Amino acid sequence: MTFKDEQLPREKVFRDPIHGTIIVDNQIILDLIDTPEFQRLRRIKQLGTSSMTFHGAEHSRFGHCLGVYEITRRICNLFQRNYPQQAPQDGLWNDQERPVALCAALLHDLGHGPYSHTFEHIFHTDHEQITRRIITSESTNINRILRRVGNDFPQKVASVIDHTYQNPQVVQMISSQVDADRMDYLQRDSYYTGTNYGKFDLDRVLHMMRPVKDGIAFEINGMHAVEDYILSRLQMYLQVYFHPVSRSMEVILDHLLMRAKWLYQHPSQYQPEFMPRLLMPFFNGHYDLNDYLTLDDGVLTTYFIHWMNSSDKILSDLAQRFINRRPFKSAVYDQQTRSMLPKLRELIATAGFDVDYYTAVDSSYKLPYDTYNPQDSKPQTQIELIYPNGELIELSQVSTLVASVSGREAGDQRFFFPREMLTQQNDIEIFEPIYEAFQHCIKNNHVVAN
Repeated sequence: MTFKDEQLPREKVFRDPIHGTIIVDNQIILDLIDTPEFQRLRRIKQLGTSSMTFHGAEHSRFGHCLGVYEITRRICNLFQRNYPQQAPQDGLWNDQERPVALCAALLHDLGHGPYSHTFEHIFHTDHEQITRRIITSESTNINRILRRVGNDFPQKVASVIDHTYQNPQVVQMISSQVDADRMDYLQRDSYYTGTNYGKFDLDRVLHMMRPVKDGIAFEINGMHAVEDYILSRLQMYLQVYFHPVSRSMEVILDHLLMRAKWLYQHPSQYQPEFMPRLLMPFFNGHYDLNDYLTLDDGVLTTYFIHWMNSSDKILSDLAQRFINRRPFKSAVYDQQTRSMLPKLRELIATAGFDVDYYTAVDSSYKLPYDTYNPQDSKPQTQIELIYPNGELIELSQVSTLVASVSGREAGDQRFFFPREMLTQQNDIEIFEPIYEAFQHCIKNNHVVAN
């Protein structure tokens, strides 16, 4: 049986605030969506702790994955209508690639865990690796459905996600500097956070895309739409993804899980009421796919609520700070003021806080756009524009706007600390000199030398 053999007699439609309608016309896609592995994504927030900064950001990875599928479906339709393959290896679109492109788009985020990036940091998991395992493991519903297309089809889908698939057009649809993944999350995250930074002309960008031998290019007269997309992405990182309050809540979450893991690994400090059974495989470093797929945001949040009443004061306090949204404060530092951080930590310790759990540094930087450099550890696929005669030119060579941001990191590095260090604790006079000394080192949310 082939992918085409499973066309639905009538299209199924998902109503979506970003794309209007998401159309499913194939039983394979519909069955993949209905698997427990995919339905779990409804319970994983797309933006993690950002909902504590932007209250509307409650959307899930489920909706995002459907959106990436829909954009990829539209790209396939446009390519088949306007650039169908005429001969083998002619660089045009072979619509036999549609099944693997659509399935890879739909499943690309399948392996994300609860509070994804923080969870990965503490428990050393890799969501892309787990995505590939879910797709290729014969024990999963996802794999069983994909094998209806062919026994080697799950491996093909997984190879798109790890960028080794033989057709670069398919890989770049899902992962490049202008791909279906980024185009959906920018618009979706912008909508749900109530910001306008991520909005760009999606229709124009899609209609300017065309397949070429080594991937995907954009018609030269669509350059300004691509410029708008790049600047939108830059603004979303600076204004939304790198927001200091969201990062502060991530720090608290990171330290909360770190403390829980430490308590588990130190039996003498182990609390009888501290029994997070679903996390124990991750605490001891021996988990299987079923253990991983059992977890979602709600599981962790339930444990956090339980830990608020723990007899371990650090675990209890961090859980309360996270659940009740009491973020750490932060201050920007640079190379000149980095030397002040040991003094600040010493003052925080003197005030009674364990600096391992109540301080952190975080550097958040992003390249708005970068040209291809094969020497990089993860070289970027650069954006190519195509002239009417078929010649290709790299975007920053003709766009002064993109050239001005190309290769230049944007962001900041921050020192996080308890907000109590900036308040007047009149009830504990002995600490007043400590707070005053600390506050003399912070000015306008920046660390200053004194």
